Amino acid sequence: MAEVEEYHGSLNATGLKIAIVVARFNELVNQQLLQGALDCLTRHGVNEADIKVFWVPGAFEIPQVASVIAQRSHFDGMIAIGTVIRGATPHFEYVAGSAVTGISQVALQNNLPIT
Repeated sequence: MAEVEEYHGSLNATGLKIAIVVARFNELVNQQLLQGALDCLTRHGVNEADIKVFWVPGAFEIPQVASVIAQRSHFDGMIAIGTVIRGATPHFEYVAGSAVTGISQVALQNNLPIT
């Protein structure tokens, strides 16, 4: 029986260029998430000069801006930060669902990892 090959990603991010798209809506929460992302990236070797942060009005706008960034710039990866609070209306499902679908499409169409 053949031995199964396993592949593991590297946690060394030295030399990578990363874009971060952050929604201003729910900024108090998103600012903390951004700080956590920046801390994680630098701890894994990303130079601060290689990180670019793009602010957008809300989570709904993240896919459109992510698409423009992916097409016009060279980044090795992208982080999308947005929060949508579930309430009594279907607003959460519409905005969160559209944002996730759009971000996934941008990642697939541009062969760019987006988390």
